[in-house]
Amino acid sequence: MKIGIVGAGLVGATAAYALVMVGVGRQVVLVDLDQKRAQAEANDLRHAVPFAHALEVRAGGYGDLAGSRIVIIAAGVGQRPGETRLQLLERNAAVFEKVVPSVLEHAPDAVLVIATNPVDIMTQVTATIAAKHGVPSTRVVGSGTTLDTARFRTLLSQHTGVDATHIHGYVVGEHGDSEVLLWSSTSVGNVPLADFCAGRGIALDEAVRNDIDHRVRNAAYAIIEGKRATYYGIGSALARICANILGDRKAVMTVCTPQADVVGVPHVTVALPRILGGSGVLSTMPLALSADEEEALRRSAQVIKAATDDLGLGGPS
Repeated sequence: MKIGIVGAGLVGATAAYALVMVGVGRQVVLVDLDQKRAQAEANDLRHAVPFAHALEVRAGGYGDLAGSRIVIIAAGVGQRPGETRLQLLERNAAVFEKVVPSVLEHAPDAVLVIATNPVDIMTQVTATIAAKHGVPSTRVVGSGTTLDTARFRTLLSQHTGVDATHIHGYVVGEHGDSEVLLWSSTSVGNVPLADFCAGRGIALDEAVRNDIDHRVRNAAYAIIEGKRATYYGIGSALARICANILGDRKAVMTVCTPQADVVGVPHVTVALPRILGGSGVLSTMPLALSADEEEALRRSAQVIKAATDDLGLGGPS
């Protein structure tokens, strides 16, 4: 099973490393305009293979993507310190006008996994371009808020003292400033979070929630300020997305894909809990939202809708 990665920068190369470490797929092909960089990353990754899983890693061109089950698109310009994801829009949309047709020319049956920020908008850009090649939007999957959800669960794990894999809570909406933490439906195991904390004398007042919300919402900015880029978390998230698609696992992840309606906002692409399988997004899970969460999700969807409308992407998905 071949996985292509377009964009051998920090995110793309780290995603490849995560695939090798976890053992996802059988072959990874790195494609980048900077062929020397792609070759160097492939060489370095091959040296990790004896310590992990027997994947073949190599650099190549678009033609080498032929037969890929999945193509991760991590191409584009990076986020600058202090720059919001939405400010990346115009710079990265132009890149995708060239990248997406080149990918589909050689891997027309691949599921496209989008990592480039602003990921919600870039996923809709990709779906619009891909539709011209007969690719349904369900085969275009943005990483969405998978990383934000992981950050949320990690902070709750630290706060409650329970392993993060047993914290069940989601972040939805934009992967960015307007994202929504779904406190009302979060649980520890099968116990609602509020009940779990109350039963153990763990504070979960407004100050605690605001602190966790702030740290989730601003995690990327803090990391970028310290080391200019984020890549370990998103690289691992991309590997998990690929594993769930290749294994047809029907796993629930907060990925993004175009949708006809999100809480009254038409034709918009935001992250929601969705079931992932071999052909991409199989379905979207229903949400139990408080009134405040529903309004916050509507505002978040409107942020993305306004940006995509400006690009002329406001039509049916």
